[in-house]
Amino acid sequence: MIAKEVRRTKPDTILIATPHNLRLWREIGVVLSENSSGRLQGSRVSRPSVYLKVRCDQEFARGLLDRADKKGLPVVGANYGSFEGHLSDVPMDWGSLVPLWFLTRGRRNDPRVVIVTPSREIPLLQNYEFGQTIAELAEKRSKTYVFVASADQAHAHKQSGPYGFSKAAEQYDRFVVEAIQKNRIRSVMNLSGKLVEAAKPDSLWQMTMLAGVLSKVRTDAELFSYQVPTYYGMICTGFRRINQD
Repeated sequence: MIAKEVRRTKPDTILIATPHNLRLWREIGVVLSENSSGRLQGSRVSRPSVYLKVRCDQEFARGLLDRADKKGLPVVGANYGSFEGHLSDVPMDWGSLVPLWFLTRGRRNDPRVVIVTPSREIPLLQNYEFGQTIAELAEKRSKTYVFVASADQAHAHKQSGPYGFSKAAEQYDRFVVEAIQKNRIRSVMNLSGKLVEAAKPDSLWQMTMLAGVLSKVRTDAELFSYQVPTYYGMICTGFRRINQD
């Protein structure tokens, strides 16, 4: 459903915030490479391998880096291999590849991509302000942008999982679901550090960036699904822009 909606809008650029790419200590990361590619290895029996390579929107990424830096935000640009050309190719993490696989496949003219990574060591407000910066820069351009917060929820739903069990996992996920249903995603910034630590989510920092984006763009929220397929929670939500006269 979300993928169909995104493809229908024919975005020029998809911006994706992922928890699993660059893990920069006390720095927000902006990928500046010309390309990003990655592969998920499937099983020989039932799951084929998935490979994806995308072209990055270097112009927007550099503009975002410059604008965020001028605001005094802790941000750094990152490249890999070479400055430009086919060797300028940052490895794509699974937090980017999976959503981008659904959002871009089947497109004749694939959108460009900007990959950003939040920091867990800085105040949430700075991730929020970075999200605002994304929206401000996008509003200045006559193109269509989609922002994706790639964000698995609490990871402590089952004792058999790698992080064990905590009642905080259900509490955390319930709070996020209610925040979405009330279209108050910014309220996740009020979650206690103790609850977050016990629940072990991958989502808080990307959702904080999303909240920053939404503070500049009026939207309606629609919760499509919430599930706990294994030891972690998963939420699929769409935020549709409300056209203002």
